Amino acid sequence: MLNILLAFLFCFAVGVTSAPIIIRWAKKSKSGQTILHYVEAHKTKEGTPTMGGLIFLLALTLAAMVFLRDNSLLAVITVATTLAYGLLGFLDDFIKVRFKQNLGLRAYQKLAGQIGISAIIAFFVYSSNLVGSTLYVPFTLIEFDIGWFIIPVVMFIYLALTNSANLTDGLDGLAGGVSFVAVLGFLGVILITGGQALSEEYANLAVMSGAMAGGLLAFLCFNSHPAKIFMGDTGSLSLGAFIASIAVFTHQILLLPFVCVVFVISAASVIIQVLYFKKTKGKRIFLMSPLHHHFEKKGVHETKIVAIYIVTTVIATVGVLALLLTVSGSL
Repeated sequence: MLNILLAFLFCFAVGVTSAPIIIRWAKKSKSGQTILHYVEAHKTKEGTPTMGGLIFLLALTLAAMVFLRDNSLLAVITVATTLAYGLLGFLDDFIKVRFKQNLGLRAYQKLAGQIGISAIIAFFVYSSNLVGSTLYVPFTLIEFDIGWFIIPVVMFIYLALTNSANLTDGLDGLAGGVSFVAVLGFLGVILITGGQALSEEYANLAVMSGAMAGGLLAFLCFNSHPAKIFMGDTGSLSLGAFIASIAVFTHQILLLPFVCVVFVISAASVIIQVLYFKKTKGKRIFLMSPLHHHFEKKGVHETKIVAIYIVTTVIATVGVLALLLTVSGSL
């Protein structure tokens, strides 16, 4: 527990120290966000520096170098995967700011990168004795082996989490706030369910979860409304990858819809909007998707939306942890 707390504090300190430097660099390099023309409410945010995900990625990387010791393969791969998706997002952000547009990498280019990274992780999971193809049924003591089918499942999880995190990143403090709660939630899951055989591997995953939470809290100090910097795809893709890695490596994939309920809502609202739009030839269910923009169009202030989303995530996460404690016999 001490290492988790130290990693949290270390990353918070690195984050709050490095953030002003990264913000100045972003402004100097003219890495300002271009706002889509149909998001009228955000026009005042035009030019706000982006690529703020570098704040917590830097902190996480340094924490891995300082705190990880023996039997940390899963933690190292988690950090490496997070950085890989962060690099993909950084390329997307760089193209956006370099050419002053809101469209970075082409959709097929981004998807190809996401699939490539997720495929490597999926094959590692299937072939590794540290992970394997076993999944735990939420809130029970039941586990089952899905064999080679774990490969497409893991790939889907990474694609779903990274893209839904990206869709959720639309308001000041929203993606960062709900991700902070989700990361702490999975830290709790690790502490409750960590097995003896993998105690050191799980302990290192817990330390990296604490580190990411500390870096995110530091980032939120500069990203809460009014945001001084946006996380960009650099941050959203890497956050989705980090949470996916923790869930996959702890066999807790089936907890994701509960802990990451806000991500599910964002992604579902977009899918529903697109399908309904095509079926009805131009009609819409929501004024705008993802759903948080619909609420904005209805006149709800973004800080209230962010607060509701974070509280929703807290309630879902606390419920998950309470049920896990009950099942484990700790209550």
